[in-house]
Amino acid sequence: MMSCPGGLKKTIFFEMLNAVGRVFIVARHSDGVMIGTRGFTEEERKNGIVLVFNTSMTFSWDDSGISSTLVFGTTPHKCFIPAEDIVVIYSPELNAQFVAAPLPGEKSPEAATEEDHPEGEKKRAADSKVVKVDFQKKKR
Repeated sequence: MMSCPGGLKKTIFFEMLNAVGRVFIVARHSDGVMIGTRGFTEEERKNGIVLVFNTSMTFSWDDSGISSTLVFGTTPHKCFIPAEDIVVIYSPELNAQFVAAPLPGEKSPEAATEEDHPEGEKKRAADSKVVKVDFQKKKR
């Protein structure tokens, strides 16, 4: 379960969709995500699947998530993406993205990938050299 309420994701999704006519989402692999008979590729299982929605498509977003028939290649697949499994919503046209952080103790797809590969250790070492800046105003 994600720390971000599905209602906020839905609002951001539709704001972007209404502004520019299309929006991208990244859905992580889980038992709740259904991508028809296609399913997930090995890479998508690790990194999530990118799906594009536009204003000419027929889809619905209810309290539990998005339902639609999406076409991969030339084959339509009935799909359902639970709101809790949507980890990123973005729009290249707006140069905007919304990333839902996992709950404490829950691994993000990127964190799981890092730990599963030796090069993840190098990345963590490089991250330790990054300076973090706190932009919040200090109370005086």
